[in-house]
Amino acid sequence: MDSRQPSTLLSAAYCEHKAKYDDELHGSMSISRRILLRGADSKIVSENLPSPSFKFQKIKFIGFCKEWIKDPSNIALLFWTIGVTVSGSVVFLVMTGMLNNLLPTKSQREIWFEVNNQILTALFTLMCLYHHPKRIHHMILLCRWKPGDVLILREIYCKNGTYKPHERKHMTVLLVLLHMNCFAQYALSVLNLSHKKPQRSVFGVSICLTVALSTAAAASLYAIFSPLGKEYDHGDDEESPNRIKDGDLFVSRIVDKPQWRGGLFHFLDDVRTACLSLFCSFCLFGWNMERLGFGNMYVHAATFVIFCTAPLCLFGLAANIVEPLYAKVALSLIGILVSVFGLFYGGYWRIQMRKRFDITKNESCWGKPNAGDCAQWLFCCCCSLAQEVRTADYYELMEDNLGKNRTNGRDKIEILSPLPREGGTVHEDRSNLDSNRFLDETDGVNQLLKPPTPSSMQRDDFALKMTKNLAGERSLSL
Repeated sequence: MDSRQPSTLLSAAYCEHKAKYDDELHGSMSISRRILLRGADSKIVSENLPSPSFKFQKIKFIGFCKEWIKDPSNIALLFWTIGVTVSGSVVFLVMTGMLNNLLPTKSQREIWFEVNNQILTALFTLMCLYHHPKRIHHMILLCRWKPGDVLILREIYCKNGTYKPHERKHMTVLLVLLHMNCFAQYALSVLNLSHKKPQRSVFGVSICLTVALSTAAAASLYAIFSPLGKEYDHGDDEESPNRIKDGDLFVSRIVDKPQWRGGLFHFLDDVRTACLSLFCSFCLFGWNMERLGFGNMYVHAATFVIFCTAPLCLFGLAANIVEPLYAKVALSLIGILVSVFGLFYGGYWRIQMRKRFDITKNESCWGKPNAGDCAQWLFCCCCSLAQEVRTADYYELMEDNLGKNRTNGRDKIEILSPLPREGGTVHEDRSNLDSNRFLDETDGVNQLLKPPTPSSMQRDDFALKMTKNLAGERSLSL
């Protein structure tokens, strides 16, 4: 019994040690499995969740869209794109027969095709009409080719607005392509508006459509891949001859917060301007834009006329081509609506004027200054134009700032008046003021500051010498 006892003790200790080892091994394996599982789960979760860079790009894109939509010109371009997309899609679906179930009869398909074809043609023609006055002006600048004209053309057609080799030739090619695009679109519009679909020449429509599309594509590619769209290192650019240097500006005359001159309905402030804005709105608008530095007045006047009249004419002519009455009414209403919205052209440039010269904002439309400016032009265009002209008359244009009030018959010049103890007055013209003399109130010729005469100076010197001699004699006698 005694000989067997140690062996049993050793076997019990061995079993206990083995059990502890197995528990520790099982525990470590479970921990490692948990870590692996957690790592796998975290990888799956990280793959599903967006990265911080993606979130930043999304926020940046949203912010860009918000800023882009605030511009009225971008809003107009968005509506134009939507109209072209919808009408083009309907034309494509009708041509391919995808709408045969919805439009079972041939007459219905022809009506839908013709209406959307007319809308599509009118939209592209309007876009060409809106840009054609600028292109004609650019062609005139290209033929004239003065230093100021060169800088304007570079800013528009050259990348970064810098010098490009043989830039005049390349600009000529680009402008010729753009003009060909406009004239081809005008010819296509004439064919669509002058003839109904059975009498319309398919060959003529195909030629005009091909030329319009090909010249537009060629102009886009030429602007990108030609020297106009490349970068060249030619040192410093030429300085504009019309640019005003900072040292030449009278900074003290710049107004910090200029105000609109008078209210929106203050016609009596300037009756002549009110009459011109009522009976000659387009000419007055172009003239005011040119003197404020926003471009050529003929371009502005012609573009404004096109914005307000071209949609009504194009959609009105298109209404005569289509047969159903409801299609005629719909096209006519679209033309009237787009022509009325052409007044937003004036609202757009009012926004540019307010931003450039930092004029007070109109926050009456839900706190949106841009909406307020466009609403003023939409509901009272003549009043808005008269207010802009009065403001430009009242202030002096100093580069991109407005100077202090101009002097006219109603505004008097503030002059310096002498102090009461001086007893004098000054001239009305400050430039004629003599710094050494004032005019007396009584005779106008009396001088206030009189220098001593030579005789009095001699008497004073003689008296001084006599007193010195007497003082010397007294000191000697003492």
